[in-house]
Amino acid sequence: MNRAYSGVNLAVLRGHNAALVLDLLRTAGDEGISRLELAERTGLTPQGVSKITARLREQGLVTDTGRRASTGGKPRTVLRLVPDAGYAVGLHLDRDELTAVLVDLAGAVVAERRSPLAFGAGGDAVVEAAASEVEALLTDAGAGAGDADAGDPGHLDAQDPVHPEPPTPRVLGVGVALPGPLDHSSGVLHRVTGFPEWDGFPLRDALAARLGLPVVVDKDTNAAALGLALAGCGDSFAYLHLGTGLGAGLVLGGAPYRGPRTGAGEFGHQVIQLDGPPCGCGNRGCIEALCLAAVAAGSFGEAARVLGEGAANMVGLLDIDLVLLGGRTVAAAEEHFVEGVRAVLGERARRGGTVEVPVLRAPGSESVVVEGAAQLVLAPLFGRAHGHFPANRNDRNLS
Repeated sequence: MNRAYSGVNLAVLRGHNAALVLDLLRTAGDEGISRLELAERTGLTPQGVSKITARLREQGLVTDTGRRASTGGKPRTVLRLVPDAGYAVGLHLDRDELTAVLVDLAGAVVAERRSPLAFGAGGDAVVEAAASEVEALLTDAGAGAGDADAGDPGHLDAQDPVHPEPPTPRVLGVGVALPGPLDHSSGVLHRVTGFPEWDGFPLRDALAARLGLPVVVDKDTNAAALGLALAGCGDSFAYLHLGTGLGAGLVLGGAPYRGPRTGAGEFGHQVIQLDGPPCGCGNRGCIEALCLAAVAAGSFGEAARVLGEGAANMVGLLDIDLVLLGGRTVAAAEEHFVEGVRAVLGERARRGGTVEVPVLRAPGSESVVVEGAAQLVLAPLFGRAHGHFPANRNDRNLS
């Protein structure tokens, strides 16, 4: 029995067990998986699996895809996930740009929109702009909203430890990723660097009321880390996002780490130069301020060196296995940043006699945040909102 997928035959955990089954169907892809294999890998009884898959078929989430020869007895019926049975919207609200994607249950992007965004215009204006883009996205794609639970902002609360029953298919909700700091559990923003007017704004509830859909809000770096973990990038890594700001998303012990107040990952505001330039957060000499100043001066090598020093501090503190880089500023000079950060970590490792931690460009780095935002909605459906992520997926590709 695969302990990572171990299930429990208790009625109270019916939603949890359905999530285990759905996750295995998702990872099986088009090849599908039989009920017997599902029972073997979850530890559930064949009868329990049959009840779950029957319910999932009734909801249109699962379908038969033929039969597979067995070593004995009659051929096994193979089941597969129906990717277009439901969708999630991912929103990335950057300081100057909005990106929206529609993602199916298999994680494939089926529609995308981009538009300029004046983040400094404040909460009400940004909510209206975001809602208009989501509505246009759904109109373009011809996707409809789900019914019974669609208006409940807490329906897909990523902090709920009990996995809900799979909701009615179509649009399951909206995941929003944006700069922090913020409170992931309540969806309320704090003093976003450079935009104090956002302090205390209830973004989750405001957008949910405007759209009539469940909404989950998280920092851009956390959304990216969630998506990367689901893609099999490992169970101990940091994603460093350098775009219009700088932050980190952490996966520790196989799960996203947000901290008890969901404020972990404010990587860009560690001070490394006491008399350094002022930062928008109010401090001086923050890594973010130093990196962005070097980029503005055209010195990508210096920006990479500064980023590398911060990354090396984090590696030494957390003992992580991998550092992934992303964000539009990294994309503009990818080789400079990857090689520069790698050089700093390598030198630190040699001086300390420790193992050198790999530094790589994040897979799909241009869309990793917005697709991760969609996973804020989808992950609970597959039991992956808080659980461990297998690090040995066959499709792992970090090159």
